[in-house]
Amino acid sequence: MDILIVGAGIAGLRTLYSLRKDGFDVRVVEASDELGGVWNHNRYPGARCDVESYDYSYSFSPELEQEWTWTERYPRQPEILSYLNHVADRFDLRRDITFNARVASADYDEVGAKWVVAFEDGAAMTCRRLILCLGQLSAPKTPEYPGQELFRGETIVSALWPRRDVDFRGKRVGIIGTGSSGMQMTPVIAETAERVTVFQRTANYSVPAANAPLTADEIRDVKAHYAERREMTRNSPTGLGFQPGKVKTLDVDPDERERVFEAAYNRYGFGFALAYPDILLDPEANAVASDFLRRKIGERVSDPEVRAKLLPVTHGFGTRRPTVDSGYFEAFNRDNVDLADIREAPITEFTETGIRTTEKDYPLDLIIYATGFDALTGALLKPRITGRDGQTLKEKWAQGPITQLGLGTAGFPNLIIVGGPGSPTVLSNVMVSTELQVDWLTELLKTLRDEEIAEIEVTPEAEQAWNAHVAERVSETLYMTADSFYNGGEVKGKPRVFMPYSGGVRHYRRLLEKCAADGYAGFALRKAPLAKTAEVQDAR
Repeated sequence: MDILIVGAGIAGLRTLYSLRKDGFDVRVVEASDELGGVWNHNRYPGARCDVESYDYSYSFSPELEQEWTWTERYPRQPEILSYLNHVADRFDLRRDITFNARVASADYDEVGAKWVVAFEDGAAMTCRRLILCLGQLSAPKTPEYPGQELFRGETIVSALWPRRDVDFRGKRVGIIGTGSSGMQMTPVIAETAERVTVFQRTANYSVPAANAPLTADEIRDVKAHYAERREMTRNSPTGLGFQPGKVKTLDVDPDERERVFEAAYNRYGFGFALAYPDILLDPEANAVASDFLRRKIGERVSDPEVRAKLLPVTHGFGTRRPTVDSGYFEAFNRDNVDLADIREAPITEFTETGIRTTEKDYPLDLIIYATGFDALTGALLKPRITGRDGQTLKEKWAQGPITQLGLGTAGFPNLIIVGGPGSPTVLSNVMVSTELQVDWLTELLKTLRDEEIAEIEVTPEAEQAWNAHVAERVSETLYMTADSFYNGGEVKGKPRVFMPYSGGVRHYRRLLEKCAADGYAGFALRKAPLAKTAEVQDAR
């Protein structure tokens, strides 16, 4: 076929819609038996998006915008999955999706200028262009502890939550991890479990979600002004529906700053980081914002000893992925919720009956790994992807991912990545950055079709220049002052390289537009495959 898309999540569905609309022979393959990507797999209690619902939606159809009505400010996992299924049904996307098709390998045929894709069940497909829509947070990681196989209770990975009701009544539940997943599930599970123990390695910042049902007036207002709202998200640094403040943090009176922080804390959620433009740029500004958030966390926790352990002190706000919660810190005021500080007293082993730390034994019936992902590159490196001269993508990226605009890498012709390292991805509203990339690549693919281009390939010079630009932009920020999944710091042995693009959605869009205007600068476009051209030259 002409184009094969791997992954039927947010990016895969949008890419399928756009390319099919423009007449391409295109198909999607999906490892699961259902679409939805991250929202298909992350079904844990309390799973919720940290972007406002009306902004976390597709913009390609005004009719869809008016038909679909969100119920809450921050949508829960079931509602998001329902939305994605509605989109698939509304635009008849399922007929071009093959489910239960997990890619084992993809090998580039240099002479034929095509990809040969093999699946774990033995099937195979060939395509001219291969588009990877595998997601940034779709390769769960699970820590390794001695004796894990001995535990006689149940274990669940939050990102691979079973599709059945998990009954917590009468159970002693251990939750390992305090990122978004751990923070979202803790207060929900605590409502019915006999006891919940949260195993915390790193105390984390969080801002209240300020979630609420959407009123009829709010819904009418959003639907009446969707076009303006979309334009605002496209022109914001993060793809959120509001702009950052203009005045620097330390240039305002402390009382005024307190009022601004308070308003952002009680309304903006994840957008608290945009209360002032330099919170992630200036160490002093970040320290002021971090102090404010620590104070607010302290106000939510009654026990002084527990409070002290919950205050983040190892990193500044926003340098690791900040979270948006609904009652996480208040959960520790319950009699049935305990905090185990495993930085202070590390886990030594699992036992038949629970978890043992250097301090004590914790008897448990159920252990949940809310331990995050091998972000941005994990899913891309799972299949064996082989480009020119037998080089695999894993070998090419051994020292860290290197791309041109986050869309492709040299030595792998006709391979396009949506939401890859080197693009805004996890530093943005992924809906906005995804649609931005998909609209751009659709025009690119139309150009390749119209000009009968057999091969498109990133040039080594372009990817070196882009990686230098990504590194330059992040050097202007505080992101590299902390270990995080942004820079590979949370996976043992992973190269410590900052992976997303921190220059913002608006600036990234302008760079994409310039690339296209310059004839897709940084990409070599060939009417005949390089291998065949070399054969002709050798013959001469």
